[in-house]
Amino acid sequence: MVSEFNLQVQANSERLDRYLSQELPDLSRSRIQQLIEQGNVQLNGTVCTSKKINVKVGDRIYLEIPAAQPHQLQAEAIALDILYEDDQIIILNKPAGLVVHPAPGHPDGTLVNALLAHCPNLPGIGGVQRPGIVHRLDKDTTGAIAIAKTDIAYQHLQAQLQAKTARREYLGVVYGAPKTESGTIDLPVGRHRQDRKKMAVVPIEEGGRNAVTHWQIQERLGNYTLIHFQLETGRTHQIRVHSAKIGHPIVGDPVYGSGRSVGVNLPGQALHAWRLKLQHPLSANLIEVTAPPPPTFLKLLEVLRRRADIGHGA
Repeated sequence: MVSEFNLQVQANSERLDRYLSQELPDLSRSRIQQLIEQGNVQLNGTVCTSKKINVKVGDRIYLEIPAAQPHQLQAEAIALDILYEDDQIIILNKPAGLVVHPAPGHPDGTLVNALLAHCPNLPGIGGVQRPGIVHRLDKDTTGAIAIAKTDIAYQHLQAQLQAKTARREYLGVVYGAPKTESGTIDLPVGRHRQDRKKMAVVPIEEGGRNAVTHWQIQERLGNYTLIHFQLETGRTHQIRVHSAKIGHPIVGDPVYGSGRSVGVNLPGQALHAWRLKLQHPLSANLIEVTAPPPPTFLKLLEVLRRRADIGHGA
């Protein structure tokens, strides 16, 4: 359904986008700017695509919000492990094997399909193929993922990720024993030159994007290490690429790992989105959610601890 707004300016104001964001508080400023750029705003009967134009007393403004595009995605009754939910956002503990959104090779059975069944109003928020998705986790990475249930929440969460105010913390088991207790990996990440399905450390001048990962050792397990990662940026496969680059790939990683068996049947890389901290889009309260690691992750730690204890006792 198309939404329409007819406004008449009562007082000299500043820019068009600022005026509209004050008059229409349910729409975020970035959403208003997007509507202006797409030609959905008329100023005194003429389409206006400049967000910076100043409006004055007596100006007539017409704003149209187009109906959400029809989507081909089907709602599917897939169980969700809900960690937090209100009318603006939902935070889930994603299991291994669940793809976040449809893509070639995964047209259905995704987290988005499950969300459409759980949240009927989701279509159209943030894009037709990825409704509500503001960040993603790899198919076999488990843990906390936040989804927007409204347009204002989508814009707000995106802004937090871009401003690096949202905090994403991971737990990962890596091969080897780092020499220091903590560190920062600041290496740009981009598409692999030969294998387009992989990411790699790629210079910025060759298409790589700034990528920063902070890490700290949680537990030493013989020739393995449990590491706490904190993302400053959120590039595709960032932790996996960075860990492999410094010589400590994530255990069980089928793409960037060593291929060595650890004696535990893992569904994929031993990487878990453990904690998520963000600001609520309406109340501005801090929301902090911790996602319990899956049984396979805990089993891996148990096996490695037992081996490390045996090694120390020998």
